[in-house]
Amino acid sequence: MPWIPKACVVVPVDFSVHSLAAIATALELVAKPSDVHVIHVLMGGSDRDLLREWAPGTEAETWDSAGRQRLAEFLKSHDIAGVVQEVRLGDPGFAITDYARQQQAAMIVIPSHGFHGIRRLLLGSVADRVIRYAPCPVLVLRCHDHATHEPTDAG
Repeated sequence: MPWIPKACVVVPVDFSVHSLAAIATALELVAKPSDVHVIHVLMGGSDRDLLREWAPGTEAETWDSAGRQRLAEFLKSHDIAGVVQEVRLGDPGFAITDYARQQQAAMIVIPSHGFHGIRRLLLGSVADRVIRYAPCPVLVLRCHDHATHEPTDAG
């Protein structure tokens, strides 16, 4: 079966090394970088002040502009250019799938941190929610939670 470039691939990022692997994979699936849509979702709430966390001293800015600046810096620092950048506020799983639906995405490429047990219960799974509600195929890049699943030499 011949490889057919995707017209729009959405890649959610959380600024981790796993996000870089997802972007690299998406770039292999498209004809040009502008077909890759990199999205970061800010979780709003009164208990988190993301603006101070990312850009101290610039309280006049909105979360949106601070998030866009952080995303642009992340991509630039890893020599990723030409991709579409999007920042949304809300629940990551729903914001990602809503964006993919709006863009008529051909695919979503998302890393999974591989959390298990109590960490998964507490952190939830954005990848699970994206799989459940995505309007298109989802490619999940499996990343292992090394803190809980170390290889052993059982012999």
